[in-house]
Amino acid sequence: MTATTAPTRPPAFRLQNLFRARETGVLAALVLLFLLGVVLSPSFAQPGNLLSVGQQIAQIGIMAVGSTLVIINGEIDLSVGSVYALSAITTGMAIADGVPWTIALIIGVVVGALAGLLNGLAVVLLGVPSFIVTLGSLSVFRGVALLISDGAPISLSSDQPGVAEFTLLGQGRLFGAIPMQLIIFAVIAALGIVLLSRSRLGFNTYAVGGNQESARLVGIHVKRVKLAAFVLSGLTAGIAGVLGLSFLSYVQGVTGTGLELTVISAIIIGGAALFGGSGTMWGTVIGVVFIGLLQNILNINGISSFWQTVVTGLVIVAAVAADTWQRKRKTRA
Repeated sequence: MTATTAPTRPPAFRLQNLFRARETGVLAALVLLFLLGVVLSPSFAQPGNLLSVGQQIAQIGIMAVGSTLVIINGEIDLSVGSVYALSAITTGMAIADGVPWTIALIIGVVVGALAGLLNGLAVVLLGVPSFIVTLGSLSVFRGVALLISDGAPISLSSDQPGVAEFTLLGQGRLFGAIPMQLIIFAVIAALGIVLLSRSRLGFNTYAVGGNQESARLVGIHVKRVKLAAFVLSGLTAGIAGVLGLSFLSYVQGVTGTGLELTVISAIIIGGAALFGGSGTMWGTVIGVVFIGLLQNILNINGISSFWQTVVTGLVIVAAVAADTWQRKRKTRA
């Protein structure tokens, strides 16, 4: 008696599935963008420049990991930029007051998670749309950051105890080359990929975003899933804020203004649908890299920051238009 084996899928089938993946389109665009950068500037593809891009996108990427869960749930978090500032200021004030940097770091991250928890509770318990809740908390958290710091900037000096060790997180380089921020982003992105694609929470996230009522009927605790997403969004914003302080050794109440738009842009460019139910963490990572390379190419070629904003906006509109077209095509099919 011979054991039966599962039929193997032919290469053509696997190739067809590959080109149906949501990430394929933006990945192809990323490759074309990279080639364009090489053509426009010989220095673009140098390892030093690419590693600098990796360092620049790390904080946005970390924030995008948590926000991806919120968007796939069919919600949105507009407060991540303010949470970023609040966590950074809290950490900076603690270090300035003589708190050990490890404890101060934990305080900053916990503050971010608590901010996310408050957002989530307002959404799931009060039933207020997340757009309204986080639009309000954007101002609330920013106001709290300005209040506790009296509107004054916080600067860390290397003469202060623990500051030299703390700044290694943001300024250090592994083997003298790879930015520590990029390594931290890679670790958090890997955890996000596993969480979304391999865990029960990830499965429930897609179910809730796809059809909230159907998810409830099959026994998924919808409120708990959404609450977890907002907490993780606040947590990752807190981590990014602490890294931002570690990198610059400086923070003020207006730090992080507008970061929420860049984070959401990366997620949408990566293929996530604004209405929830679809998207991947791999797509978000690709979207973050795409924005980083695009900004780097524009900077190298001396393009004004005003035009950079215009170009980024056009790319976002194109990404959303492509997603809408794809959805309509699938509906007709």
